[in-house]
Amino acid sequence: MKTLKETAIGETVKVVKLNGDGPVKRRIMDMGLTKGVEVTVRKVAPIGDPIEITVRGYELSIRKSEAELVEVA
Repeated sequence: MKTLKETAIGETVKVVKLNGDGPVKRRIMDMGLTKGVEVTVRKVAPIGDPIEITVRGYELSIRKSEAELVEVA
């Protein structure tokens, strides 16, 4: 399964599953990344961290480590 970290710039994908546990998973869900929501990757920093995405109509920057926990299709 592909993760949000592996998604190309400009690509729109749908969240299939959230991995991780406890506070990490809760934090990802609080940012609006829940199962079934569409996410568009806008930018990736030169070093690759953070990744800027659009989710639920707003811009959000997340770490690579968080993006690895979000499975997309």
